[in-house]
Amino acid sequence: FAPTVAVPRNDRWGRTYEGYSEDPAIVARLAPELVKGLQGEPGRADFLGPQRVLSTVKHFLGDGGTEGGNNEGDNLATEEELRDIHAAGYVTGLEAGALTVMASFNSWHGTKMHGNRELLTVLLKEKWGFDGFVVGDWNGHGQLPGCSSASCPDALNAGLDMYMVPNDWKELYENTHAQARSGVISAERLDDAVRRNLRVKFRAGLYEAGKPSTRPQAGDESVLGAPEHRAVAREAVRKSLVLLKNEGGLLPLRRKQHVLVAGDGANDVGKQSGGWTLTWLGAGTERADYPNATTLWEAIETVVNGSGGTTTLAIDGAFDSEMKPDVAIVVYGEEPYAEGVGDRPHVDYQPGGRTDLAMLQRLGEAGIPVVSVFLSGRPLW
Repeated sequence: FAPTVAVPRNDRWGRTYEGYSEDPAIVARLAPELVKGLQGEPGRADFLGPQRVLSTVKHFLGDGGTEGGNNEGDNLATEEELRDIHAAGYVTGLEAGALTVMASFNSWHGTKMHGNRELLTVLLKEKWGFDGFVVGDWNGHGQLPGCSSASCPDALNAGLDMYMVPNDWKELYENTHAQARSGVISAERLDDAVRRNLRVKFRAGLYEAGKPSTRPQAGDESVLGAPEHRAVAREAVRKSLVLLKNEGGLLPLRRKQHVLVAGDGANDVGKQSGGWTLTWLGAGTERADYPNATTLWEAIETVVNGSGGTTTLAIDGAFDSEMKPDVAIVVYGEEPYAEGVGDRPHVDYQPGGRTDLAMLQRLGEAGIPVVSVFLSGRPLW
């Protein structure tokens, strides 16, 4: 279920951080790279080989451009805007060989994507020539008028080839079976959906691959968090950090000094990681749930103390006046969220009570240089 090629055009949207950029050119450049990283490159020997997985470009189409940034809302873009902005990652992702596409929760001019035949069938399959399969999103078919999660022939007729139905699958199967027998779903459409699913599975070699337990690296936990993977992760973090300003040349910090580490994000792996981490919302976790992770506080403590400096952790920013720190690193930001739970009416951070800003100002007024680290899935004020 990657890459997400949404083009977020409104930072109030709770899925903003899932997209690569608000710039369709960047999305178009990055989408095929992840597709090739997952599946391999078409024409090469390892394409869809035993150490590869299928990719899914999602969510088709226009989820990043809904009115007000409302998750699952209505996209009112013109056809030209839908093509030039929101479809950019699909064009390049499918050219790179992606074999599955996920339908989106959103609507386009009032028509839910799970029931939009013009886009799922006429555009994607007929005009673009996509011969893989279209999978739905979590019970997304149930949002169509007259449908439920247990019954929705309109989605299949519109071009959905695989329902994503986590709970009511048995009822959906029975209802779809009856609808196919009665002609509500044509034999031609059913055959096409089955053919597409089988085609992708054959291309992926699933029928020759054997049980998952017999495949390369099965059960080999040493590949999880391998040193080379951690090195790539560190490189990605270094290159994706955004330095807004560096007044007085405070950064980079000298290690051999007394450092105060503050803020509720300083020693919280869950808050560092955000949504979709262990749980759907990334909430309700504890430090023990992340045995191989490092909090910012733990990292700073290791580096500074190992270099002859000293560190103190104080979430509220309090310090002993007799042990005034040379510098304070304050880590704060959004609480973890996912999907529509992260939708917000504005991009103002802590509008009701600016406690984090007050901490920064209090430390500054005490004459302590402050490094402010903001953990966020989007730009906020």
